[in-house]
Amino acid sequence: MAAEFPADFKCPISLEIMSDPVILSSGHTFDRSSIQRWLDQGHRTCPITKLPLPQHASLIPNHALRSLISNFAPISSLHPQTLISTLTSPSSSLSSKIDALRHLTRLSCGDSPFRRSLSDSALVPAVLSVLADDSLRHRALSLLLNLSLDDDNKVGLVAEGVLAPVLAVLASSSSDCRAVAATLLTSLAVVEVNKATIGAYPHAIESLVALVRDGKGRERKEGATALYALCCFPDNRRRAVECGGVPVLLRSADSGLERSVEVVGVLAKCKEGREQMERFGGCVQILARVLRNGTSSRGVQYALVALYSLCSNSERVVSEALEEGVLEICHGLVEEVDSEKVRRNASGLIQVLSGNNCQFS
Repeated sequence: MAAEFPADFKCPISLEIMSDPVILSSGHTFDRSSIQRWLDQGHRTCPITKLPLPQHASLIPNHALRSLISNFAPISSLHPQTLISTLTSPSSSLSSKIDALRHLTRLSCGDSPFRRSLSDSALVPAVLSVLADDSLRHRALSLLLNLSLDDDNKVGLVAEGVLAPVLAVLASSSSDCRAVAATLLTSLAVVEVNKATIGAYPHAIESLVALVRDGKGRERKEGATALYALCCFPDNRRRAVECGGVPVLLRSADSGLERSVEVVGVLAKCKEGREQMERFGGCVQILARVLRNGTSSRGVQYALVALYSLCSNSERVVSEALEEGVLEICHGLVEEVDSEKVRRNASGLIQVLSGNNCQFS
């Protein structure tokens, strides 16, 4: 079936029909998962031209090509129920299951009502049934991620039992699959009720903390992003602290993963989180380095949030912050940074460090 599609619809790396085409700075288009895998492996050249890429290569969605691929064949001609049956049939070959997942993923890129109809058609149990297969796992996770784009589906996916197999992927699988699994959890956690359900699920937050601690590149970033989404729900902050999240996140932030700083900022809002941070030697120094050297406004913003929470509750932390020159840094941020949130948070921290609004416990 894939041979019927124009050659331009195929990813130059995987040679499969693209479900999420993106444009590299070289001007060539690839499927997002394939080019991301190439970049995560440390390559800094275009796979086609072999010319150097920027240090932080941008992936620009190719909406025009995605629309062409989506509209190339009528949805009805692909028979979703037949494709679902292919996944669940014991007699189906591996190649036919791969083909079925590819086409279902393409179909799931369609409009929201069609995604909902797919979710209501016994697709989710069929996809979960192949998630344990190494050869199908990445495609199955990508399909589940597409289905999770709609809020109605987010709750339904959790209700249909997606958490246990996805968390199993986090525990032992390839780097690419762990990254997609963490991204899926982030997507599911957009809905407030899912934040509570996922956070309370055995080993969910613990698995994400372990991913940030032991993972590489993209999977660490996606793990921290999922933790941030979950820890916006107050009860999950305590869970993250109890499973050793604070030292893991601070070390990760110190190694340059600014997404971890965002989680630290959220955890500093709870007493248990602040206590762990005060006991971690070098916490203030790490946050001060983010203020000085941070490359993203969100990283700087949440470092300020964390320092504000810590300094508002501890005179010792105020002294450490002053010794690290945080007051001077904050004055510089107020005067020089364009972000209104950064300036506002820096102004608040200046007040605390200057002796105002402190409530030491």
